[in-house]
Amino acid sequence: MKVLVAPDGFKGSIDGYQAAEAIRQGLGRVSTAIEVDCLPVTDGGDGLVDILVQALGGNIVEVAVADPLGRLMQAGLGHIEATGTGIVEMARASGLVLVEESCRNPLYTTTLGTGQLIIECLERGVKHLIIGLGGSATCDGGIGVGQALGYRFLDRDGKELEPVGASLGRIAAIDSTGVDQRIFELEVEAVCDVANPLTGPRGASPVYSPQKGAGPSEVAQLNAGLANLAAVIRKEMGIDVEQVAGAGAAGGLGAGVIAFLGGKLRPGIELVLDLLDFDSRLEGVDLVITGEGRIDYQTGFDKAPAGVAAAARRAGIPCVALAGGVEDCRGELHRIGFDAVFSICRHPMSLEQAMANTPELLALAAEQVIRLFLAASDKSAAAQHVDRGG
Repeated sequence: MKVLVAPDGFKGSIDGYQAAEAIRQGLGRVSTAIEVDCLPVTDGGDGLVDILVQALGGNIVEVAVADPLGRLMQAGLGHIEATGTGIVEMARASGLVLVEESCRNPLYTTTLGTGQLIIECLERGVKHLIIGLGGSATCDGGIGVGQALGYRFLDRDGKELEPVGASLGRIAAIDSTGVDQRIFELEVEAVCDVANPLTGPRGASPVYSPQKGAGPSEVAQLNAGLANLAAVIRKEMGIDVEQVAGAGAAGGLGAGVIAFLGGKLRPGIELVLDLLDFDSRLEGVDLVITGEGRIDYQTGFDKAPAGVAAAARRAGIPCVALAGGVEDCRGELHRIGFDAVFSICRHPMSLEQAMANTPELLALAAEQVIRLFLAASDKSAAAQHVDRGG
């Protein structure tokens, strides 16, 4: 029997590799004869660099960059030299976790460091660039990345503006004469798990800026600033990014990727499964086990487990999901491709208890899943034997 174990990380507790290992251990408690193939996945958020580098045989390169507040720090990018691929996880350079809670305010944060990681990819001869959007401390519409690439954002007096959210409303012109020409030779794909437009009620600022430290007045200022940026991009570059699905990802960096890098936005799990050649890993598999910290109605919106379940269903393979919490949306989950969804919490417990014991809880749940699967398989085989007159 062969089982493919393909979980995402359990946020705040364990990453995808640790989750896969815990599930593998649970399966091994039942039978060491079970062949287990561990292939952690991600939808483009935390872990993108680590998962793709390990799966594709690359290296992580540490680079000195600016953090969201402009302070010097080290951040890693992924480099797959054999295929000329670079992987940038923007949260590593421009992430919310890099800013102390007392200093969080997207009016004053920048994606400059993410742009510096992209420049390092160019220096290494990368031709295919993958950018993971998510977990940002920023709402600068990607002008930080743009500045790193050589764009200059000017006010009405022709003065260059600082690439932070507070500058968005003052941008009157974009000077592209100094842009690094190597970016036009790049194939750029940005992966994200949201479909928010750049502006409006569902835009980058109203939906996500409060999580980054913005109050009501800052939210309104940033929303208006992003609308101004979109208008300038439309006027000077002939590109309309304002209502593109995903343009609002990572504080508007989705729009910046389209405008300043000529990139495309793709659902994260779709791209990751393509890169991992996931369909080929399903060959000969009898059961797929996936999971993440919480499975709810949002899971169907291009989250990693949903992508795994859909691929398993196309291949005619049953798929079970394990999660810390499961919302009562069973019909939708089964429609996506999950044959069963289980919470790993065995009795009432606090979130803190569950997160502290996630590996063992996962192992215990995986053990019970495989026991049930084997029992059902044995009964099915016995029934077929009887039907054939055995």
